[in-house]
Amino acid sequence: MTDTLTNLVNQGIGKKIAVQLGLPRPTILRRYEPGQPLVEGSIAVGGIPVDGAAPNIAALQSILTEAKAVHVRATADTTYDGKLAGVVFDASDARTLDQLEQLRAVLGPALKALGKNGRLVMLGTPPAELNDSEAAATQQALDGITRSLGKEMRAGGTANLLWVAQDAHGDQAVLDAPVRFLLSSRSAYVSGQPIRVLAAPAGASVDPHAPLTGQVAVITGAARGIGAQIARVFARAGADVIAVDVPAAGDALATIANEIGGTALQLDVTAVDAGQRIAAAVSRRGGTLDVMVHNAGITRDKLFVNTDAARWGSVLDVNLRSQFRMNKVLLDPATEGGLRDGGRIVSVASISGIGGNRGQSNYAASKAGVIGMVRQLSQELAPRNITVNAVAPGFIETEMTARIPVATREVGRRLNSLLQGGQPVDVAEAIAFFAEPGACGVTGQVLRVCGQSQLGA
Repeated sequence: MTDTLTNLVNQGIGKKIAVQLGLPRPTILRRYEPGQPLVEGSIAVGGIPVDGAAPNIAALQSILTEAKAVHVRATADTTYDGKLAGVVFDASDARTLDQLEQLRAVLGPALKALGKNGRLVMLGTPPAELNDSEAAATQQALDGITRSLGKEMRAGGTANLLWVAQDAHGDQAVLDAPVRFLLSSRSAYVSGQPIRVLAAPAGASVDPHAPLTGQVAVITGAARGIGAQIARVFARAGADVIAVDVPAAGDALATIANEIGGTALQLDVTAVDAGQRIAAAVSRRGGTLDVMVHNAGITRDKLFVNTDAARWGSVLDVNLRSQFRMNKVLLDPATEGGLRDGGRIVSVASISGIGGNRGQSNYAASKAGVIGMVRQLSQELAPRNITVNAVAPGFIETEMTARIPVATREVGRRLNSLLQGGQPVDVAEAIAFFAEPGACGVTGQVLRVCGQSQLGA
């Protein structure tokens, strides 16, 4: 759906009026296009200790060099020529509260120099890994700092945090994909979010513009909306897509499958044999499954006290129980066409599953359940190097949100740090990131794609 305000205040007379009246001016976000450079401008790189010896600095510099991104050293005394495209700060060795002053002194000038759609990527160490209370407090402070900076960013800027496990410090192989994603335009609507990065076996080297080349991906609910956009992004990234949706959406499903050169599979995900039919479709393509995206979902909104068994059960069955049934089949090593070891499962949750939503207790239950499933299943499947993650969309401009009354829609759309709703492609880009071979160290995570929404937890 068109965001009239965003378009109006970014051009001509509308821009002048907005400035004079002090109206909110959402920035038109930079989004990914094939062949686009990682960033448009230089990146400031700093850390603690400030002498350049922070544990991830060398890896970060290598990542930026390979991405052909100009990078400069960030210190408290650095003077920046022109606008920066981003700032990367490695605070993973900070152990004392006094060192937070060093962070402030270095980051302040760099953030002042950030240009439009600028990026801040902070690196820290998970506080739970530290035995010293001041060290843990110092690291936890990074979370508050990053979330606050996300709310202070201007002109489409974002700020995010990577919790890098100590045994992954300095490991370029596991840092590369998360750092690139957060610096790039693919994370346009992701801000104020922490992502944990663990040590993991290095994935194969891939073209960052086509990281899913040669991989087979199944995407449910792919006929329209967010699902169709997931299919497009996966195809753009090189994946062989099997697009799944109910027979009633057959025409739309065929259209998207033809558009991307994929395969349409008409299937109700609640069918008892859904997993077997997906595996059979993969097997017919002559291989195993690399990525399973559980996107299919429905809503049947009512206040809890007015929700009958049918509304309650159908939402839980489509949005959650079906995933358990399909996963059981696809994760069985004996299933021909099942998910291979080292594969990916990505589920679509919702901020309703985090913060709840009036009239959506059944939907919120199903999406919170997805989050619980992802966190537990990621641990169970770690020995097989299968990662399991979820994306939780906030206000996304879709046919569904277009039906929300205007006033309610405007509140939902503006109540976030980026002052606008996200696009389906923003959700798709986050899911594709989780599916990348380079995201091998990211598992059990729930990434909110919500522009740092003020709604929910």
